[in-house]
Amino acid sequence: MLYNYIKSLHLIFVVTWFAGLFYIPRLFIYHIEAWQKPSPDKEILSEQLKLMTKRLWYIITWPSAILCTLFAIWLLILMPGWLQQPWMHVKLAFVVVLFVYHLKCHQIFKQMQNDDIRYTSNFMRMWNEVATIILFAVVFLVILKTTFDWIYGIIGMFALVALLMLGIKMYKRYREKNPDS
Repeated sequence: MLYNYIKSLHLIFVVTWFAGLFYIPRLFIYHIEAWQKPSPDKEILSEQLKLMTKRLWYIITWPSAILCTLFAIWLLILMPGWLQQPWMHVKLAFVVVLFVYHLKCHQIFKQMQNDDIRYTSNFMRMWNEVATIILFAVVFLVILKTTFDWIYGIIGMFALVALLMLGIKMYKRYREKNPDS
């Protein structure tokens, strides 16, 4: 019975962690685009976006990442046999990549808090998709476990990346044609 409670809490914090990781690059995009506006709009928007980003990052995203990890460790203690499973090794590798992504977002967050804008909004739109790719990979690994067909999985990941890049390019063209939207 304890296992189901721990698993539920783990999944809740996975969802909230990803919510933060999906939204933080959007706030970065808005911050970058605010810097292209004339004063005083630039300063007003920038201060509001810094506050929103800070709250999202420290109140939702970081606590969710920590709690998700703690409950995951607890699950592995309850189910030590999972560590012998190849799918779990791959999942944990993706989790490491997710933490690298999270830490890079933290670095960008710190830069933006200091009005140090180093990236374009187009770069951030592509950066935003990294978490999506990791989420797809982890969900398929966890659900399919040992029945996961690596060839189809790799083909599917490349197809997903291609579709995401196509969507970003189409959105960029749309925005260029409709600058007020």
